Amino acid sequence: MSAAADGAGKLGGEPRGVSRRGVVGGALAGAAGYAVTKVPGASAALKKKPKRKADVIVVGGGLAGLAAAREIDKAGKSVVVLEARKRVGGRTLNHDIGGGEIVEIGGQWVGPTQNHVLSMIDELGLQTFDTYVTGDNVYYRGGALTKYTGPIPPVNPASLVEVAVTIQKLNDMAATVPADAPWNAPNANAWDSQTFDTWLRDENLTAEARDLVILGIQSVFSAEPRDLSLLFVLLYVATAAGDFNLLIDTEGGAQEKRIVGGSQQISLKMAKQLGKAVQLHQPVRTIRRKNGGVEVQTGSGKWKGKRVIVTLPPALCGSIRFLPDLTAQRAQLDQRVPMGTVYKCMAIYDKPFWRDQGLSGMATSDTGPVKLTFDNSPPDGSPGVLLGFIEGQEARDFAGSSKEDRKAAVIDSFARYFGDEARNATDYLDKSWAADRWSRGCYVGFMGPGVLLGYRDAIRTPVGEIHWAGTETATEWAGYMDGAIQSGQRAANEVLGEI
Repeated sequence: MSAAADGAGKLGGEPRGVSRRGVVGGALAGAAGYAVTKVPGASAALKKKPKRKADVIVVGGGLAGLAAAREIDKAGKSVVVLEARKRVGGRTLNHDIGGGEIVEIGGQWVGPTQNHVLSMIDELGLQTFDTYVTGDNVYYRGGALTKYTGPIPPVNPASLVEVAVTIQKLNDMAATVPADAPWNAPNANAWDSQTFDTWLRDENLTAEARDLVILGIQSVFSAEPRDLSLLFVLLYVATAAGDFNLLIDTEGGAQEKRIVGGSQQISLKMAKQLGKAVQLHQPVRTIRRKNGGVEVQTGSGKWKGKRVIVTLPPALCGSIRFLPDLTAQRAQLDQRVPMGTVYKCMAIYDKPFWRDQGLSGMATSDTGPVKLTFDNSPPDGSPGVLLGFIEGQEARDFAGSSKEDRKAAVIDSFARYFGDEARNATDYLDKSWAADRWSRGCYVGFMGPGVLLGYRDAIRTPVGEIHWAGTETATEWAGYMDGAIQSGQRAANEVLGEI
């Protein structure tokens, strides 16, 4: 969403990318949610001597950076966006699959209560379409496959009740967590002193219920329950309108809709509006606070401004030299917010054959490497596209694997759920954001025990003339495209109040 990236593969001279989550049917049903086209004006600007002064300098041409720049430009102030990649869009990225059709290999879904991104879609004249959910879903557990209709999977009734009770507990606890100051929650100390895994073990769930909750966590964070502070998980729920179900559901949840033409269109259209203010191929090396302003150094020169907004995820901030040094609080925070690990994998077919079988393309499984699948076909259903995620530890285990090995493992998973016809793919593509130079992970930076309490508001507190944005800093829908836009607008308002 916010930082920058070069993909392992290239399409039309542009890099490939990845998306986010999908979950468990019914009590845990969902999906995960990052153009290849060059930005008119932005690339051309690189051929001319760029303007070296601006009121505000924005580091990162993803959703957060472009949303911030757009607000500053509207206010009549000058702004420049410095983007390391050869494209805009950050962790959103479209992939051309031929015939004028695209799929997103970065973040792609939007849903109810995500008002910032939905408003931006409307303002930019974009349209959405529903994620395909028609037909039976597949539930695979213990080697047995069951087809079912509706949102509730054929889970053991006792386990299903346990899942529902667990989600309600999470929602009740999250209701006491202020989204802008989680360290002030009444039980913050206890919750930030343990992992989600520790808490879940104490719930004494049946194996099936526990597996479903873990799958939900993996699908949302692309990390393991042992990696995450319980307080951080509750904060995430709090920023998602206080309902864990919204994080994991498809219909009525965060994975409800996709964007016609791909989610990267949001960034492309914002960048087109900003024109020459967007500078590509500009990885920032140094940010110096000097004489009440800032100097930002890239490989091609120096920009001077009154304020700078940094939209990189904390894990990447260490790639920039700050002069004078950042506060110890901020610098140590950056060391403690690692990125999730995920492969977003898609197989292309002449048609969505599973629809002919009366299937939705959605599968939930206890067997990897792909445990969640979705129909990711274009709006008209042609060609057919099956989407699967490899997340958390299984994605880490695939690090360094060949594309051929990943393809074989993914296609085996698809065939397990949808039959041998799934082996007749005409193309295969995947993306690891962890291997991406300018992202180093997806979907979002996460926090382990002690970080929220230990570093509190350092995630958003300006350091002199340096302000922070990016979906990790959001107080609404953190980790999502909506959160990225909200964070950029918030940072822009901070800056406008200072200059």
